[in-house]
Amino acid sequence: MSKKKAFALRINEDMLKAIEKWAADEFRSTNGQIEWMLMQYLKEKNRQPKPNKNKDNDS
Repeated sequence: MSKKKAFALRINEDMLKAIEKWAADEFRSTNGQIEWMLMQYLKEKNRQPKPNKNKDNDS
């Protein structure tokens, strides 16, 4: 599994509430929902990250 990097995100309160509700409806965490949304958009635009070929050597 790839490493995760934390960063601060400033987001409109109403937008966050909508994402939190959507996440709950999908049985995901808010963070997981945001990651899923971003990945869907990356796939739609054919810009998804390339697989890490050295993932076994990342220790």
